[in-house]
Amino acid sequence: MTTHPGSPAASYVGILSSGALFALGVWASSSGLLETILSYRSDIVYLAGQHLMLVVYSSLIAVAIGLPLGIALTRKPLAYYADAITQVINLGTTIPTLAVLALAMSFLGIGAPSAVFGLTVLTLLPIVLNTIAGLNMVPRHLIEAATGMGMTNIQILLRVELPNALFVILAGLRTAIAINVGTAPLAFLVGGGGLGELIFTGIDLMDSSMLLAGAIPTAILAIIADFVIGQCQYWLIPKGVNPLR
Repeated sequence: MTTHPGSPAASYVGILSSGALFALGVWASSSGLLETILSYRSDIVYLAGQHLMLVVYSSLIAVAIGLPLGIALTRKPLAYYADAITQVINLGTTIPTLAVLALAMSFLGIGAPSAVFGLTVLTLLPIVLNTIAGLNMVPRHLIEAATGMGMTNIQILLRVELPNALFVILAGLRTAIAINVGTAPLAFLVGGGGLGELIFTGIDLMDSSMLLAGAIPTAILAIIADFVIGQCQYWLIPKGVNPLR
């Protein structure tokens, strides 16, 4: 079932989520785990900043590549080769993440550039696929009406197709960023920094509090990113073309 802001279902979900978070906070505080995790707060703040930068840079690059590519694959003559091209892009998701990062490190070296490249490759496919799907779902009669009004192809794209496809495109971006945030901890393995430093160091030292000090902020960042894009889907897209409104 799909919920949206202001609906009774969304209110119930919000209440249950708040209750679960409150109960979890009480348990963590009473068990002493919260205090132990907060002892890493300076590291969490610094590494979360690195984590966000990796996500932001790779997401912006993925959008800058994926959106124009998705548009191009719905136009002739590339439309005939859309399936083949998306299969090539899909290789980035079928190859194990560590292998992608290792390949990136082999020619970009150790550090953030390799991590950004790997994350960009891993998050590109949902953006491309949803751009194609969104544009292909635009009702044909709208395009024909715009053509009859004398609009150029660029005007039809900007004023008719993209506004009607934006909901599906944002859904792809929502998926891509969720993948990005959850995969970014692996950047630590190629010297890219981020919250993976706490997670993997905690695993090596068998220190559960250090591990959670990295894992919990990563989960919170993913939830916040998903919430923000979900709100953009709801509020920025007009009622006439927004299935949630």
